[in-house]
Amino acid sequence: MADKSGFLPGPAFGLALANHPRVIDGVTNQIEQYMDLLSARQKLVTSNIANLDTPGYKAKDIDFQFEFISLSQGQSPNVIDTPGLVVKSDGNNVSLDREARLLSENALRFSVASTLMKAQLKTVESAIKEGQSG
Repeated sequence: MADKSGFLPGPAFGLALANHPRVIDGVTNQIEQYMDLLSARQKLVTSNIANLDTPGYKAKDIDFQFEFISLSQGQSPNVIDTPGLVVKSDGNNVSLDREARLLSENALRFSVASTLMKAQLKTVESAIKEGQSG
């Protein structure tokens, strides 16, 4: 229950914080959007690998920089056929080497983003603890 000022003490504050999507700050929101975009790309890469031997299948990807800007405007990622890949005789253009590189790159980016998110959440936690003790 909130006090006279509207402040929710203890666990109620944490619950209210968790249920409010933009309460922490813009940086945390951007990291979340970046991680969502990484997740979308991960799904595309795994789908490309799964279709490595599917005749006529064209590798899919997203224009990462463009899509990150679009996500901040509330749009969904736009999936495109990956241009410039060598097409095999069966019409398939999936390159296992390229997809494996993208998986590794994606994992590294996700690791960095999750480290940044943890740091942001530790800052909030520290501020909450400081506010409770003072």
